[in-house]
Amino acid sequence: MTRKTFAASLATLLLLAAAMLPLQARAEDDDGDILSEARILRDPDIPVLGNADGDITIVEYFDYQCPYCRKISPELAKVVRDDGHVRLVFKDWPIFGGVSIYAARLTLAAKYQDKFAEAHEALISLKEKLSEAKVDAALSAAGIDLARARADLTAKQTEIDAVLARNHEQAMGLGFQGTPAFIIGRFRVPGAPNAQAFKQAIADARKAASTK
Repeated sequence: MTRKTFAASLATLLLLAAAMLPLQARAEDDDGDILSEARILRDPDIPVLGNADGDITIVEYFDYQCPYCRKISPELAKVVRDDGHVRLVFKDWPIFGGVSIYAARLTLAAKYQDKFAEAHEALISLKEKLSEAKVDAALSAAGIDLARARADLTAKQTEIDAVLARNHEQAMGLGFQGTPAFIIGRFRVPGAPNAQAFKQAIADARKAASTK
């Protein structure tokens, strides 16, 4: 590692340390509270990726049209895969307009055909500006049955929109100002960490969990 690379890495870690704030969540078992630890980390209506039995949870508040969300997605996926003990929860926070809401609703509807992960990966991997037609094409190419997804969305729209409303209320209540934004263990991490910063945050979250 060069001196320049080391300095850049150190700067990243210092910035992350400054950004990480304790999650002031309510009691773990207070499921009725939108900002309870249970609702933030373990919302039963949102699929869990990574290791569902992992010891640390990463929650990402994101938008499919957010360029930084797209940029960090491969690094986050690799960190979670390499670690092997992280629960990964994606919380749609569609703040970029109507197409983002359309994408979020269809992706959440895809969970009813056990295709949430495929739908998420298909949309977060896109580089261009989204349209409803591009969303449909990407989901179809990923093996999502669009007719069924639309039918499930119609049947479950109340539940799906309730998820999006909870996500929005949580993000605002946690003080996030944009996407991406993360909860890692019991820490709030705004912004777009790189792989090294994710690893450090996970290690810090584990340390905090072991001493609480």
